[in-house]
Amino acid sequence: MSGSALSSTRFPGSIYEFLQVASALSLLLLLFKTAQFYLHRQWLLRATQQFPSPPSHWFFGHKIPMDQQLQDILTRIKNFPSACPHWLWGSKVRLQVYDPDYMKLILGRSDPKANGSYRFLAPWIGYGLLLLNGQTWFQHRRMLTPAFHYDTLKPYVGTMADSVRVMLDKWEQIIGQDSTLDIFQHITLMTLDTIMKCAFSHEGSVQLDRKYKPYIQAVEDLNNLFFLRLLNIFHQNDIIYNVSSNGRRANSACRLAHDHTDQVIKSRRAQLQDEGELEKVKKKRRLDFLDILLFSQIKNGSSLSDKDLRAEVDTFMFEGHDTTASGISWIFYALATNPEHQQRCRKEIQSLLGDGASITWDHLDKMPYTTMCIKEALRIYPPVPGVSRELSTPVTFPDGRSLPKGIPVMLSFYGLHHNPTVWPNPEVFDPSRFAPESPRHSHSFLPFSGGARNCIGKQFAMNEMKVAVALTLLRFELLPDPTRIPVPIPRLVLKSKNGIHLHLKKLQ
Repeated sequence: MSGSALSSTRFPGSIYEFLQVASALSLLLLLFKTAQFYLHRQWLLRATQQFPSPPSHWFFGHKIPMDQQLQDILTRIKNFPSACPHWLWGSKVRLQVYDPDYMKLILGRSDPKANGSYRFLAPWIGYGLLLLNGQTWFQHRRMLTPAFHYDTLKPYVGTMADSVRVMLDKWEQIIGQDSTLDIFQHITLMTLDTIMKCAFSHEGSVQLDRKYKPYIQAVEDLNNLFFLRLLNIFHQNDIIYNVSSNGRRANSACRLAHDHTDQVIKSRRAQLQDEGELEKVKKKRRLDFLDILLFSQIKNGSSLSDKDLRAEVDTFMFEGHDTTASGISWIFYALATNPEHQQRCRKEIQSLLGDGASITWDHLDKMPYTTMCIKEALRIYPPVPGVSRELSTPVTFPDGRSLPKGIPVMLSFYGLHHNPTVWPNPEVFDPSRFAPESPRHSHSFLPFSGGARNCIGKQFAMNEMKVAVALTLLRFELLPDPTRIPVPIPRLVLKSKNGIHLHLKKLQ
């Protein structure tokens, strides 16, 4: 009886002692984290002291309203030459760069992608060309470069034209006399159709099969969720993010995206089991993108794992359609709002192609004014607004200012293309900027980045843009919808907050 009473009196005491210890440990952890935050912030302040910036909150950083980031950087360009720190919160800063000399210096180095932000993409696209660094990146780049040789790209022009015509036929069926159309989703389906056929040997039409819409939606969701995660201090931690509503949505979208790419790989593997198909592929002078990866597995065994292969497929499936869709959509909008340039392009294309019954590789270099207009649209609306690097060694910029190792640098292509010291009157659509005799800095125009890590598919993308513009202008006049002016917002690719709505007027 007394033993039982003694144990019952000790039990609450044991809980009290445990709570005391837990409280003391929690307080110590809090003090440690506070000191860590303070010391790291002081180091960042010293590291960026040569670069003035707008006032920021010591904890919340620069509080920029949602989807006002592009307007904010235009303001910084006016007040802070070349570069300016952007405080995401009190212990995280990145240097935003929008000067061509700064760009040239950073892109000429071998700094890795900024892991603090790009790692959030890994659950979706894995470690393919976009996220890899060092020797592994070099090996994969060298392996995949033949997929973009001009001998490989030549026959793709006919495939691109077929996909564009399917889209234009759909437009003829759905447009009314006074209706407008949000073109972005249609163009996204068209570019996915193209990349599936060219790079992944897909048979059938993505545009006519509704089963591909969930993949398109998943990519759009992941675009938005990645951007939102970057800006949320609490979502930097994987455990916290995965239990959040956004984290659960991201995981669901990743599964949808992976189901799509897994099916693409499985289907092509099955086709290559057929001896006739295998022999036909072996006789090709150059292999398509996915066949290069699959044949590398066959030849080299485990040097390219299934995980590596899917990462490259996920990466190029996304980059090969979403980036190009953004570019084409904004090009169409730029031409719609500049009818005199649109008409000049149309006359050039009519004189070259006639009724557009066929368009070939040889035609693509014979539309100089249309190409100038495409480049000017890509200047105003760069498909990729920016990329990040993390300094692996200290850097000193041409004006003498410097940064230590470890600082993330955000290369703002949008800021560069709208920098009035680089491009006078940057908001004016002026294709003559890209006339052959017009001088410009080697790093003033970077729609496909630059340096060794430039976009491997830039020629593929330019070809597709030319084909889409040429065939569309032969069939439609593009007119803006003044009631719904698109608002550019930065995501992984440049999107519009409210869609890109155009009037499409069928030409007789």
